[in-house]
Amino acid sequence: MSSPAERYAAARRRAAQASSFPALGEFALDLGFDLDDFQRSACQALERGSGVLVCAPTGAGKTVVGEFAVHLALRGGSTGDGHRRKCFYTTPIKALSNQKYHDLVDRHGAANVGLLTGDNAINGDAPVVVMTTEVLRNMLYAASATLDGLAYVVMDEVHYLADRFRGAVWEEVIIHLPSSVTLVSLSATVSNAEEFADWLVTVRGETEVVVSEHRPVPLWQHMLVGRRMFDLFHDADAARKHDVHPELVRYSREMLRRLELGDGRTHGPGWGRSGGRGPRWRPPARADVIERLDREGLLPAIVFVFSRAGCDAAVAQCLASGLRLTTPDERVEIRRVAESRLADLPAEDLSVLGYWGWLDGLERGLAAHHAGMLPAFKEVVEELFVRGLIKAVFATETLALGINMPARCVVLERLVKFNGEAHVDLTPGEYTQLTGRAGRRGIDVEGHAVVVWSPEVDPRHVAGLASTRTYPLRSSFRPSYNMAVNLVGSVGADAARELLESSFAQFQADRSVVGLARQVQRNTETIEAYGVEVSCDLGDFDEYFDLRVAIADRERELARRSQQQRRAAAADSLQRLRVGDVIRVPSGRRAGLAVVLDPDTGGFGEPRPLVLTQDRWAGRVAASDFTVPAEVLTRIRVPKHFNHRSPAARRDLASAVAGTGLHRHGGRRRGRGGDDGADDRVVQLRAELRRHPCHGCPDREEHARWAERRRRLARDTDELRDRVAGRTGSLTRTFDRVCGLLTARGYLSADGTVSDAGRMLGRIWAETDLLVAECLRRGVWDGLAPAELAAAVSVLVYEARRDTDERAALPRGPVTAAIEATAAIWAQLEADEAAAGLESTREPDLGFVWPVYRWARGEPLAKVLASGDSLDGEMPAGDFVRWARQVADLLGQLAQAHGASPQLTRTAAQAVAALQRGVLAFNTVN
Repeated sequence: MSSPAERYAAARRRAAQASSFPALGEFALDLGFDLDDFQRSACQALERGSGVLVCAPTGAGKTVVGEFAVHLALRGGSTGDGHRRKCFYTTPIKALSNQKYHDLVDRHGAANVGLLTGDNAINGDAPVVVMTTEVLRNMLYAASATLDGLAYVVMDEVHYLADRFRGAVWEEVIIHLPSSVTLVSLSATVSNAEEFADWLVTVRGETEVVVSEHRPVPLWQHMLVGRRMFDLFHDADAARKHDVHPELVRYSREMLRRLELGDGRTHGPGWGRSGGRGPRWRPPARADVIERLDREGLLPAIVFVFSRAGCDAAVAQCLASGLRLTTPDERVEIRRVAESRLADLPAEDLSVLGYWGWLDGLERGLAAHHAGMLPAFKEVVEELFVRGLIKAVFATETLALGINMPARCVVLERLVKFNGEAHVDLTPGEYTQLTGRAGRRGIDVEGHAVVVWSPEVDPRHVAGLASTRTYPLRSSFRPSYNMAVNLVGSVGADAARELLESSFAQFQADRSVVGLARQVQRNTETIEAYGVEVSCDLGDFDEYFDLRVAIADRERELARRSQQQRRAAAADSLQRLRVGDVIRVPSGRRAGLAVVLDPDTGGFGEPRPLVLTQDRWAGRVAASDFTVPAEVLTRIRVPKHFNHRSPAARRDLASAVAGTGLHRHGGRRRGRGGDDGADDRVVQLRAELRRHPCHGCPDREEHARWAERRRRLARDTDELRDRVAGRTGSLTRTFDRVCGLLTARGYLSADGTVSDAGRMLGRIWAETDLLVAECLRRGVWDGLAPAELAAAVSVLVYEARRDTDERAALPRGPVTAAIEATAAIWAQLEADEAAAGLESTREPDLGFVWPVYRWARGEPLAKVLASGDSLDGEMPAGDFVRWARQVADLLGQLAQAHGASPQLTRTAAQAVAALQRGVLAFNTVN
């Protein structure tokens, strides 16, 4: 207990602070808890008139600083131009905007708070408006009157500027905000906060950086090995040194040793046998993990699975085990909330969406949470989890991105995730973001993170993830077509270049040049040292080595040419195939006999026939799958309306293929290896090599090794020099190339002004903005019906989660011609971009054409989802809603596009109305 003198001194300090920061004193009175030091420091900086950058762990309470900016705006007063002061609170995702809107309405009343997202526009003229960052960017370019009186902008989750798809929007906003606006940037803990703050000072003026790595709720790290739970670290000192708990190391090594020795007799549910080859590891059952956490008092928990199907399967496994985590009263309340929130959904859609199985899981305290779920379902899960009614949620990593769903415990089943292209290890930043959900402030004394052990998980690796704090913020900013015309139109080409030079991307690039230049100098010195080792007393070894390199290059060229010839022959043979032809795929995962289902003789590029193998796999094969031309071995009958998605149909036809009696692999005929005889140029070079004096040097191969090292280092050094040159003014060079292409296509004039077409492009907000504008200008969509227009537009919006070998079918009629015209325009645009050295616009994707076409025609949800272009089954409802809303957003832009025909704008508005029904019209914000 402090002495009376110390308490008196503390009271004097609080009184002094209250008099110096009266707004903060008022704000703190209504909070109901004492501010942490970092919160107080940031709020005081705001009240002094400074911008702030706050970096703190998830759950530390950094949003309090953003809410203080809201308080300052509502406190009264006006800006210098006489308008009432406003605060915009921006978030990266709509779900977080909706959540923050409800929080601020509860605190300040609905009259004072608005919401602007792609889906909702509520009270947009309020003094406090919550919005997605893209909405604010669009306002800035349009010089919207809504910006009048803007005094504060809160950018929540500002570290999103590292996102390679959307990050540029954050930098556009920061650069273009009027200088009179005070910026409040809230970020997760990053290791280069000072660098980011230095840049904010250069573009926004005075900015105070406040960094806190203190978690208000301590986090304990554990590993679950079989049935035993271990602390990852013995104590805090061991955690700082990355020293793994000795007992965990010993036990995990013992488990590995037993696994290698094949001793699986007494190890419980983690061990299984596979074909008499000894034990294989099986992770503990999910129901057992949840029951263990329940016994330890660690629920509610979030279990990160990193797979949508895995999340759904986890819930199903727990239900099948009979797991129940709720009381009768809790089950009654769960059902009441779910039924009231979803009362407006059509009854026929509920069964399609799996509502009853989902509700059964909720009532038992279990749920999944991933992007494939209907948004309304996810919102119910979030509400029930925050209220403590759901005890265990199986989630993908998207749950960690801003949504306020803290838990007592977080479980990581694996430390590897699929990033859309490959399976990659979790980074320390991702690990911290995920485990940061553990520990609810004001509820839990401590949070817990549990990693499930498996043979490929080393506890020392987990310790490194848990202890590393090196995850820097990297800019993903690059000029886009829309950005270019808006910049030129608002400030002119010269000023636009200056603005781009002030971006965080260029700021980081300029700083990195110093380090690259030092590396170039070190490499140059090393190359000179290698030159001494290369010198030969018998002659010019550099000349001799050049001959060796020339021979290797020529042989590679010949091999490449031979491969191209083989591929051309294979493509020609595929072009001649017919339905029912039985061929042999010579190599690869699909090697063996296959029957042709669709020869794919039309379309662009190489033929990719659809085949069914004798192993029942159906998919498209390409010329690259054939080392020799495809040979028709025999023919069998294929049913007229054969459905390759039907397992039974695949099984029957595969049996017919096997019944031909042909050998699976044949005689293993190999393709010809290229030209007959030796190449004349190679013969000549080899003769010169043998005649060279250095060919007889006894140290020839030693000299050659040093020469090869020097050549590789020289090549690397040239690349470094190119990077130095490329990073100096790199953004302005890209901007000039973008402007050059836009000028050639008529969006900018030769004197640097924006044309009518350019003004139209400046109001198109899409990743494929220029392709959309080109389709508009060329009348590609004129004359289409509403459903056809929605389908044609979808190819510019939709992007499949994974590449597929299938080419999607198209509805008959004008929509097919429109999509083919779009593909032709894209091909021309891609060629122009390649010639200009620009990143290519994404190729149109046909995978969403049928679902959105059928939905716009009023067909039932079950039929719409079943028409998704996927061999794995129907399209997830969450994916359908997300992509359909993006299609509706682009259609809404077309309905207001300058330069579009009146008929097209009317059709676009009708298409939007046709989409807004059922699950798309359902909204839980109001």
